[in-house]
Amino acid sequence: MTDINETLKRGGREPATGASRSAVVTGAGSGIGRAVALALAEAGWSVTLAGRRAAALEETAALGSAEAAGRMAVVSTDVTDPGAVTALFDTALIRRGRVDLLFNNAGTFGPAVPPDELSHADWQSVVDVNLTGAFLCAQAAFRVMKRQRPQGGRIINNGSISAQTPRPHSLAYTATKHAMTGLTKSLSLDGRPHRIACGQIDIGNAATEMTERMRSGILQANGSTAVEPVMDAADVARTVVHMAELPLEANVQFATVLATTMPFIGRG
Repeated sequence: MTDINETLKRGGREPATGASRSAVVTGAGSGIGRAVALALAEAGWSVTLAGRRAAALEETAALGSAEAAGRMAVVSTDVTDPGAVTALFDTALIRRGRVDLLFNNAGTFGPAVPPDELSHADWQSVVDVNLTGAFLCAQAAFRVMKRQRPQGGRIINNGSISAQTPRPHSLAYTATKHAMTGLTKSLSLDGRPHRIACGQIDIGNAATEMTERMRSGILQANGSTAVEPVMDAADVARTVVHMAELPLEANVQFATVLATTMPFIGRG
């Protein structure tokens, strides 16, 4: 097995074009993560798929074309476990010699309950995945990108619409997504000397398992229940690929992609 430190000491490999570009996508077993992983692989990226469920990650890889499937590798990963995150990035380095992109996407909503009914355990579970997990993955990516030669890379955080405006009964999720904005800004600032760009995509109502309830009706800020429109997750994936393929001298700091008529502008 290749020694990671030796790989970095040798300077990694040139991040030229095509399959030499290396990405890590967390939460790649479903939803937005799956759509982004497939879009990157079809665009020529070598993609390391991370998530808790190996079977779901294998399903993602199987959905791509034969050529794209050959560019994807599965690493079962609990993003709340520092050792597992280190192993994830070690694997990506062994495969490609460098990491050019992290799509920091793994997340969970938690129970939709009023603040006084949210248990400490449920609060902690959401914070562990959405915030601590995002930090651990960003830290590991930053460490690799800072040391590899040529230096640099890009981190794209999935902030969610809730990074801007909350839904009713979403205290833990909204708090962690607002925190993601701070994580993005700090990474962007601290990454400047090392050619590490960091941006954030705030996504509203992409058609995934998490938004299935939108189609049957969901609580609104005025107390009513309403069906909300959704958009194809592939539309989000195209935006992430665009952000990812910019030269490191350019960065989309924040992007908002949402179903056009969802109740966001004027929510509440």
